[in-house]
Amino acid sequence: MNIGVIGLGLIGSSLALKADEVYNDIYICGEDINESNLNYAIENRIIKNKIQEKDYSELDILFLAIPVDEILNVLDKILDKVGENTLVVDLGSTKSPICDLVSSNQNRSNFLAAHPIAGTEFSGPMSADSSLFDNKTIILCETEKTENRLLSSAKEFFLSIGMNIKEMKPDEHDKHIAYVSHLSHITSFMLGKTVMDKEKDEGTIYDMAGSGFESTVRLGKSSPSMWAPIFYQNKTNIIDALDEYLKNIKNFKYLIETDNLSEMSKEMKEINGIKNILKGIK
Repeated sequence: MNIGVIGLGLIGSSLALKADEVYNDIYICGEDINESNLNYAIENRIIKNKIQEKDYSELDILFLAIPVDEILNVLDKILDKVGENTLVVDLGSTKSPICDLVSSNQNRSNFLAAHPIAGTEFSGPMSADSSLFDNKTIILCETEKTENRLLSSAKEFFLSIGMNIKEMKPDEHDKHIAYVSHLSHITSFMLGKTVMDKEKDEGTIYDMAGSGFESTVRLGKSSPSMWAPIFYQNKTNIIDALDEYLKNIKNFKYLIETDNLSEMSKEMKEINGIKNILKGIK
């Protein structure tokens, strides 16, 4: 199997490591706009060599593990260069803009829109982890538009690296992911900002910060170059999610202001039910 990975950050490098671990007969090449990332990936045997455009048509699967704005910039051009046996898979966190972009491409059947629900706050190939995708979900969109043989090959690959497959429509994906992922990152960024702004006047605040603060603000360490384009592309759904979130924040603030302990406790008890929804998520 010949695999190409464009974008050797956390996702792309972890995918390469896992594929090399699972498959005996595999050749993995890649590229990255950051020369140091590319060199690190080669020197640490995450990939074998730098990929060349002329090699695209020889690949079985070419993964795009780059920011979503970069995917929009290069996807059409890449699809124009692949052969009939090559599947291009994007791994971005938005799906509607990407699917809309390639809808009329002559090689649309050589494309699969995918989103692995996996990651950490860290970035770069030095953060690569071959276990990153273990028992995680990968969402596939518009599978009916991907050539059956290539789709079957992709599904077999994702299952082989320990992932669970779920299919969704692009707009459905973007709506749900705004709540369960994008909103979480915005909340973490803004909590970090709030504390950093306050710390200017109260230097001891970080000395008082415990594990609760650390776990809540963890996502605030994520890459801005990756997340700003995601927020832009999924703007409508994110604004809806923020409106709902701010409504709940204001209501909870009101309960505190009015000393409504019983209603506050009742609401928190209801929210405790989230543990049943999240059961089994690691």
